Amino acid sequence: MAGYESTYLPGYRTDLIEVTGHSQLWRTDLDDLLAAGVRHLRYPLRWQQIEPEPGRYDWSETDRVLDYLRAAGAVPIVDLVHHTSYPDWLRDGFRDPGFAPALVRYAEAVAVRYPWLPAYTLFNEPFATLHLAGHEGLWPPYDRGMSGFVRLARSVLPAINQAAECWAELLPDAHHVWVDTAEHHAGSQACQDYVQFTNDRRHIFLDLMLGHDLDPDRPFVAEFVRAGGGPLLELPPRRVDVVGLDYYCHSEWYYDESGAYAPSPQPIGFAAIAEQYFTRYGLPLMLTETNLRGLPSDRISWLRYMVEQYDLALERGLPLHGFCWFPQVDSCDWDSLLARTAGRVDPVGVLSIDPVTKARERTDFTGAWEKVVIGSGAEALPAYRFQPPCDVLLAGLQPTLRHWPWQDPPDELASAAVAVPPFSMEV
Repeated sequence: MAGYESTYLPGYRTDLIEVTGHSQLWRTDLDDLLAAGVRHLRYPLRWQQIEPEPGRYDWSETDRVLDYLRAAGAVPIVDLVHHTSYPDWLRDGFRDPGFAPALVRYAEAVAVRYPWLPAYTLFNEPFATLHLAGHEGLWPPYDRGMSGFVRLARSVLPAINQAAECWAELLPDAHHVWVDTAEHHAGSQACQDYVQFTNDRRHIFLDLMLGHDLDPDRPFVAEFVRAGGGPLLELPPRRVDVVGLDYYCHSEWYYDESGAYAPSPQPIGFAAIAEQYFTRYGLPLMLTETNLRGLPSDRISWLRYMVEQYDLALERGLPLHGFCWFPQVDSCDWDSLLARTAGRVDPVGVLSIDPVTKARERTDFTGAWEKVVIGSGAEALPAYRFQPPCDVLLAGLQPTLRHWPWQDPPDELASAAVAVPPFSMEV
């Protein structure tokens, strides 16, 4: 599988799909992807562009891209809302009283317009998105704490639930792919209560969608209810066909008396986490996102690791149905968690992009990814030693990778450190 990112930043009126150039180069990007042999892809629909005014839809760009994919025999998993990708007229974002009816109206309009769609994600990473926007105050509407988290959940979750009912009725043969972060939390003995709390928290939204194990005495559920989330436990269960797991090195957290650490110095790996999710839900799985910010040689080794973990999960009998390196081209500005639109290239893609021209550039990682696409296993990829800072961040992997035939990356894959000027903002 493959994917393209579109995250709209309302405060800047900027969409990453424009910053990376995909909005202009989509045909070339898709042709390159199809030529590599990939047919399944996560593809974003741009709500803020589709519905520029309440109730008025402009399908022109979406028609062009989806019609092109359909004619090419591709299998798109459309992504209706990716993080903060909602129209500007929702002034208060997820907290806006108009958000829920607008989301349901938009979801129904998409389903009516494209009844042939084979698969869909109604709201990408709902827990991660609302945690950052409602608990941590990092994304709009910049709410904080459990009260803020519950406030956004009460606005968004009923709308997703209603949209899921709508799509199940209008597109009964399409697959509902629920995508969220595949987290795992561990810690010292002194931190076990908090570890139990966070491991319970990661499941809350999918549990609410499925009506699964909503015991009010669960560690996180109890606090969620105390903060006003009780009515969400009464949502009607909806159908989910596939659980999409987004796994990055920072998906695993570790806590001790000194604080919190991500990546964890004691990771258990994607295969073990996928097994946890399958044991809990019994649903088919996909690896819907993974990448590593680093040099091409670092990404090659992370790809080798993830393919190895994916195959290990298959050997354990897990029903995994897709492997997605995400995104297909470099993203931008994730070094600040999208707090600014400096246009800084995030070196994570299958294809790199020139920071000025947005031209696509092949790297050695591109070739490694293409090997995997045509069926090569992990052992066919080089085991390059991770370079700074990935060597420190991923030191916890070393005990489980002693069997690798480690080698230094070739000189042409090495890179000197780049000095980045400090960022300043005039208020």
